[in-house]
Amino acid sequence: MATSLVLETNLSGLTLQRRGKVRDVYDLGEHLLIVATDRISAFDYVLGSGIPDKGKVLTQLSAFWFGKIGDLTPHHLVSIDVADFPAATRPHRDILRGRSMLVRKTNPLPVECVARGFLSGSGLKDYNKTGAVCGHALPAGLRDSDRLPTAIFTPATKAESGHDENISEERAGEIVGAALIRRLRDLTLAIYARGVAHAETCGIIIADTKLEFGLAGPDNTELVLIDEILTPDSSRFWPKAHYAPGRSQPSYDKQFVRDYLEEIKWNKQPPVPSLPDDVVARTRAKYLEAYRLLSGRELEV
Repeated sequence: MATSLVLETNLSGLTLQRRGKVRDVYDLGEHLLIVATDRISAFDYVLGSGIPDKGKVLTQLSAFWFGKIGDLTPHHLVSIDVADFPAATRPHRDILRGRSMLVRKTNPLPVECVARGFLSGSGLKDYNKTGAVCGHALPAGLRDSDRLPTAIFTPATKAESGHDENISEERAGEIVGAALIRRLRDLTLAIYARGVAHAETCGIIIADTKLEFGLAGPDNTELVLIDEILTPDSSRFWPKAHYAPGRSQPSYDKQFVRDYLEEIKWNKQPPVPSLPDDVVARTRAKYLEAYRLLSGRELEV
């Protein structure tokens, strides 16, 4: 049974910095408080229904991964334990427990860092048009969901609304600097490789993932991994047992949601639809299953 549903937070006494599609971010002075709600978006719109405990999956799975990659790069996570949060948050601990991260402040970089090990999504569309993905020429004859000869780095510009735009590494270097984009490429591919290796032992293929970084420190040169990491919202998770290239794969994310929206022929414009109970329940179950398999733990609800 679902145990919680948080679609929006209005935490009295705290300063709301911004509200994203899924996360509400509060400025606590020295730190930020990132609250992952149970909102779900599809086709660039937040839907009228949430997925109970989805925000807890995103938070607790990110915390698990931050613990596994800490030797590769500094990250922004301070704690997900509400006992460690500042006193001003105490009246809201019941809402925050399990779905909130206390994090360092950084200056976020204006590019998304994407690693792809399989041909899918926008990468597949680019390949079908040009034979390449973000400037990476690929062998002819690749099919939907084929494993790539080697994982590739395919950055994207950040979009406040609508789709992010895939760009080449050269173009990303023009935005943030050539030396920095090389560091971002190497880190992104290293983090992805570690995630892939662990996930495969759990029966999950991570087809691709999106990471974000910021700069911190007195001279603004410390590169810090921020936001979420290797979650069903930022990655494509496929069950290894059912992997069959040449078609789209079943996944541990919004598959039931997207399928339902296509089935009802929603025109992907407001007003946004709500989801039937069975779609909500099946989607929640997939998020929980991904968390259990990858972390080896039960979700703290």
